[in-house]
Amino acid sequence: MSIRIQPSILSADFANLESEFASISSADGIHVDVMDGHFVPNLTFGLPVVKRMQEISALPLDVHLMIEDLDYWAVKYAELGVYSVTLHFESVKDVAGTIDAVKATGSRVGLAIKPATPISSIEPYLSMVDQVLVMSVEPGFGGQSFIPASIQKIRDLKSLLMEVSPSTWLQVDGGISAENIQAVASAGVDTFVAGSAVFNSDKPAESIARLRALAILGAQA
Repeated sequence: MSIRIQPSILSADFANLESEFASISSADGIHVDVMDGHFVPNLTFGLPVVKRMQEISALPLDVHLMIEDLDYWAVKYAELGVYSVTLHFESVKDVAGTIDAVKATGSRVGLAIKPATPISSIEPYLSMVDQVLVMSVEPGFGGQSFIPASIQKIRDLKSLLMEVSPSTWLQVDGGISAENIQAVASAGVDTFVAGSAVFNSDKPAESIARLRALAILGAQA
């Protein structure tokens, strides 16, 4: 199983994104949290800023949309040429139609669920998406602690994915650190979003390497 580390720029210095991107060049992608202040109680940035990120980034952008009106906006972000666009199940109205519309742009598509959303709610769509994102904190703010109950949810989802769509990536976002990434990987996650654990470090590249090594150990357990 391949292991991917995607630092979340929610913990980066927004005024110096180009240098922040350079500091994480050893990562497997950049996780971009788009928040509108409505779906979640925080506001980050919108389409023009992500467009500029796409222009300056040497790494693929994994855009996580925590916004309302996803049926409209998801395609707009995908049309920027980003690598992946993730929709929140709780916000999208026409799930299948919006997944197809994003795919039609050439972007990969993911489906995210909040901590309280059961995996049964997204089961009909698992074979349609390229990745599923389990939020292991309440979405909206960086620096939160990992919710321990997420481990069982991840295990259950991994078992389901192995039955219906084994090639779909399983991603986790929220509170990932060197202290818990090995256990999370052993539960079946292959794609890890880490914000504070990377950008709060004096040596982001070393933090990425450590997280990857620990996750590989967990995946092999």
